[in-house]
Amino acid sequence: MSSFAFTDAVRVGQIGVGRWGRNLLRNFAALDAAEVVAVCDPSDPALAEAARLAPGARAVPNALGVLGDDTVEAVVVATETPLHVEMAEAALRAGKHVFVEKPLAQTVDEAERLVRLAEEHDRRLMVGHLLRYHPAFRHVEEIAAEGALGDIRYLYSVRVNLGVVRQQENAFDSLAPHDLAVARAFLGDAVAVTAQGRAILQEGIEDVVFATVEHAGGALAHLHCSWLDPHKVRRTTWVGSRQMAVVDDMEPAEKVRVYDKGVDTVEGATDLAGALAVRTGDIAVPRIPAAEPLRLECQEFVDAIRENRPPRTDGVDGLEVVRVLEAAKTSLREGRRVEIAR
Repeated sequence: MSSFAFTDAVRVGQIGVGRWGRNLLRNFAALDAAEVVAVCDPSDPALAEAARLAPGARAVPNALGVLGDDTVEAVVVATETPLHVEMAEAALRAGKHVFVEKPLAQTVDEAERLVRLAEEHDRRLMVGHLLRYHPAFRHVEEIAAEGALGDIRYLYSVRVNLGVVRQQENAFDSLAPHDLAVARAFLGDAVAVTAQGRAILQEGIEDVVFATVEHAGGALAHLHCSWLDPHKVRRTTWVGSRQMAVVDDMEPAEKVRVYDKGVDTVEGATDLAGALAVRTGDIAVPRIPAAEPLRLECQEFVDAIRENRPPRTDGVDGLEVVRVLEAAKTSLREGRRVEIAR
C-alpha cells in the first residue's frame, strides 16, 4: 500500500495512449483537480502524442513504471480490453484508485474479483460508461426521476456505424456496454438476455447483434449493435406510460426530444376500442448545456477520490454490465434465452 499523502490535485498515471486513451489523457490533463505525472505505452508515436497532451508527465517504458510509482494515487487503464483486468488488479493491489475503460472485464469472475479488491483496499474503482455522463442522457434521467415519463415500459438503442472492426471482441462487447449501463440506470438490474447475431467478416466474431434484455421490473431493453452498417446512428428511445423521450447523439443541436404521447385508459368504456385512447400532445426540445461527456466522466473519477465516495459508474455498475455481456455470449453461441444468475 502506498504511503503517499493525498494532495488537492490527484496525481494520475495512465497506462495506454491509443485512439481512445489519447482522449482520456487530454481530459485528465485539463482538469484543475488532477495532475498527470506518468504515462506508458509501447508505441513511440503514442508517447510522443502523450508528451504533447500532458507535457509535465514522465514517459515510462512499461506499466511497472506507473504501478510502482508511490507518487501515483490513481491509475487510468486505457489498454485493449484483454489487458483491463491484469492492469486494474495490479493497480488496486498497489493501493491505487483505478479508472478502467469499458468493459470492466471479459468475464463475471474477473469483474467480481476487481470489485472485491477495490473494497478490500478501500480504493475507488470506476468504469468508463460514458453515456451516464452525457448531458443529454443526464437530462432524460433527471426528468424520469421526477416522474415525467411515468413508468418506463421499454427502451431501445441503435448503435451502428461502418468500422472500427475489432479482432478480440464482437460488436456487442465493443458497442453495447454504454447502452447496457444506461438501461440499468433506468430499469434496474438485468435478469435475462436473448441475443442473435452474425459473424460476417471474421469467423466467431459477430459484426452485428440484436439483443433483448429483460429487467427485474418487467421492462425490456432492445439493443442493435453493428460495425457493418452504412449509417452512423447513436439513438436511444424511452417509452413511458406518460411521455416518451429520444436522445439522438448525431443531432448537432437538438439532441433530446420529449414527446407527450401515449395510450390512455378510458374509464367506463364498454369495449376495447373505446377503452384505449391514443394521446398526441406537444414535442419538447429542451436546451441541453454544452459540455464534453468525457470531461465530465474524468472529473467524476477525480471528485470521487477527493470526496471518498463511490463514483457514479462504480465497479458494481461495471460488473452488472459484464454479467449481461457474458450472458449474451452464451445466448449467441447456444441460440437461447439465458438467465443472469447472481
